[in-house]
Amino acid sequence: MDAQAEALLSALKNDHQSGATKLALRTLRDLADYLDKVGPSIPENEALLTALKHARPSMVVIGNAIGKVETRLRAQPERPGEAVRSVLQQLEQATNGILDHALAKIPDGAVIMTHSASSVVLALFRRLAREKRPVSVICTQSSPGQEGHGLARELDELAVPVTLITDAQMALFVGRADLVITGCDCWLADHHFINKAGTRLLALAARERGVPFWVLADSFRDSPETSRTVTLEEMPGEELQAPEGSCITPRNIYFETVPESLVSGRISEQGVSLFPAGARP
Repeated sequence: MDAQAEALLSALKNDHQSGATKLALRTLRDLADYLDKVGPSIPENEALLTALKHARPSMVVIGNAIGKVETRLRAQPERPGEAVRSVLQQLEQATNGILDHALAKIPDGAVIMTHSASSVVLALFRRLAREKRPVSVICTQSSPGQEGHGLARELDELAVPVTLITDAQMALFVGRADLVITGCDCWLADHHFINKAGTRLLALAARERGVPFWVLADSFRDSPETSRTVTLEEMPGEELQAPEGSCITPRNIYFETVPESLVSGRISEQGVSLFPAGARP
């Protein structure tokens, strides 16, 4: 791969702040521009697409989007940029569909709790602000990457009241929320989904307090993998700033699997799925 392709791949691998959808959309835009400007050969295209598809295994939306690009490129190899943009448009439409369904679950004046920094969840907050729907937000720092800090800044710019808490305070604050909404990096075949580590704890706390928990996940996130076979990304232990010691081993697994049974349901571009069916509001 040439230097531009390597830079595109590196940007995808090394961004640990952005949510899966934001990363996928940016990668698709950069890929379309690259293919338009550089016009690499078909073998070079295939090598780059393969590397991109497997770069972030926990974020299946990226791999699925690149897989759709590969299918379209086989049908129209002479217009690679156009093929990429058609997938980009499909993903954008899926996100808009999720927002339409999610808005119906949010009453005016709701207190919404969230964890990590999903770009789809942020898009929902932007839509609520644009429509002047009054809500407030409780968001976790989402350690160790502190993605919640970026989300808090975005909400502040939208003039949405936001309470920023440590991850350890999830159970203390979830009872103050009317509902919990998170993103999703991957929806697995055995009725689990993947999201930032800490999501399972929040789901357990919400269930204990009877707080509805909704997961925003479009069909790009569907995976044939299961909770037993999927690879969960582990980041460098240095991020934990652990003390040095011959018996100390820092572990920094960013994602975890969460069973459907712990949440109220999934909201996709196709509608709302309840878990278990009809059991929760």
